[in-house]
Amino acid sequence: MNLNDIQKYLLKEVADMTDIPTGAYNIRSDSTSIGRQSTENVEIIPKEGISGIDIFVKPDTKGETIHIPVVMTQSGLKEKVYNDFYIGDNADVEIVAGCGIDNCGAHDSQHDGIHRFYIGKGSKVRYTEKHYGSGSGTGKRLLNPVTEVYMEEGSSCEMEMVQIKGVDNTARTTVAELKKDASLVVRERLMTHGEQTADSAYTVSLNGDGSNADIVSRGVARDDSYQRLDLKIIGNAACKGHTECDSIIMDNGRILAVPALEANNTDSSLVHEAAIGKIAGEQLTKLMTLGLTEAEAEEQIINGFLR
Repeated sequence: MNLNDIQKYLLKEVADMTDIPTGAYNIRSDSTSIGRQSTENVEIIPKEGISGIDIFVKPDTKGETIHIPVVMTQSGLKEKVYNDFYIGDNADVEIVAGCGIDNCGAHDSQHDGIHRFYIGKGSKVRYTEKHYGSGSGTGKRLLNPVTEVYMEEGSSCEMEMVQIKGVDNTARTTVAELKKDASLVVRERLMTHGEQTADSAYTVSLNGDGSNADIVSRGVARDDSYQRLDLKIIGNAACKGHTECDSIIMDNGRILAVPALEANNTDSSLVHEAAIGKIAGEQLTKLMTLGLTEAEAEEQIINGFLR
């Protein structure tokens, strides 16, 4: 692959890629796959009729990493992509996704990614998805991911959802259904600034005995930005569910947290925690006594909060 400097920069930001991966990968740039590779245990097949790929992981696959990043550098480009993951029983894999948009033009650029995970019995999946925007143009950078997770008995999934910076508007929708003894852990980190808006909605159904979910979102709203977070866990069995919203509000930022717990079984145990507030003055004072300016102290606190 011949990558230009912008593509390399975006791939580094969203997927920590400094070179072509050695395992299975599909790298997409400006609505085209610019590189694809399958392995003995992971097969990547392009869809027919619509944009996207099917990823098949054989049962008992261990230690494989799959990269599927997307970058966009053309102003005015809009796309919708469907990626389906079929994880065989007793597999243990890591999936690195993410989308970076560099828009230097006057037209909006938009990527809508629909990812569906079908996770087999006893399998373990670690999934990272980072979003990033850059470019000096007046056109917006729009990202609207949809994530669906369907988990079989005894499976586990850990998801890291990160919006780094530069995304003007995002609407994230995540739906999960868990069977017996399945476990889902989600860590969302989100920063908005300027007049950006971010909307995250989670609906997690705990359908099997012993299933459990832990959903934690941390956000920072700066300038005139706005964030809305909807967290809903539905307990349909003897299960455990926990959601947490922890946010810092700055300048003229606004944050709305909407927790929802629905218990349909007497043995379901569901908990929600939420906190929204400004940076504590004593934290700033402590760092400023060490020689930092107020702005530098704020950045240190925010970086530590979102880590």
